[in-house]
Amino acid sequence: MRIALTGASGMLGSDLREVLEKDHEVLTTDVDVRDLEGVVETIHDMQPDLVIHSAAFTDVDGAESDRETAYQVNVLGTRNIAVASSNTGASLVYISTDYVFDGEKDSGYLEFDEPNPLNFYGRTKYLGELAVRDLTDRFYIVRTSWLFGRNGRNFVKTMIELAEAGHEISVVDDQYGSPTYTHDLALAMAELIERPAYGIYHITNSENCSWYEFALEIFEVLDMDVKLKPIGSEDFPRPARRPRCSILKNHNWTMEGFKPLRSYREALKDYLKREYGV
Repeated sequence: MRIALTGASGMLGSDLREVLEKDHEVLTTDVDVRDLEGVVETIHDMQPDLVIHSAAFTDVDGAESDRETAYQVNVLGTRNIAVASSNTGASLVYISTDYVFDGEKDSGYLEFDEPNPLNFYGRTKYLGELAVRDLTDRFYIVRTSWLFGRNGRNFVKTMIELAEAGHEISVVDDQYGSPTYTHDLALAMAELIERPAYGIYHITNSENCSWYEFALEIFEVLDMDVKLKPIGSEDFPRPARRPRCSILKNHNWTMEGFKPLRSYREALKDYLKREYGV
């Protein structure tokens, strides 16, 4: 399959490229997704069978202060990719987020639950979903959460850097989600695109935790003695509100017969072994 990939230098994009190049021809582009004409021309020249759109404005707090850029990239940029994909007859994969939900459902979210984003980043990603659904006929919308991987900033790296600096670390213990290893997500997406089972999917590693519990797991695997303090979200105010519970249930994934991803705990151990040699 001939695949066009945006955001190939990002944390997920780099893993997607590595995984997909084993069986497919992967063409990467750094076209400014905000430029409609440029996007249409680029995708037309590539003539892909499939477009994977992983480029995004991902600074959740930054989106609150720079709404114009976040909207241009995540909404108009996604619109442009969808138009270009449709024009060339390519199917489309769009990467979305758990932050399209408000976090009020304690049992976790199914693909058909109604989105209600709390922050502007989540709103732009949901509007991106709508653009994909409105402008293309053959699409996969993949919602995922709490990503960590080798090629980019993430919670795991931040925790380790703070610990190595000798800081006491305060981590919120009242926000729950599903940590997801980008390598595992890339492998799952490689499976998904082999079948025309189009639609919306939640794809995360199995099991869930709070950010505080995730930090505990990191330091336990690394055998690091760290001063770690649980705090409430109200004690760590941030520009963008976060959902209290954004656990994504991988319902459609399993209904299609795909195997659930391994526990985030196992994935974390693998990641730390590859990245830090532990």
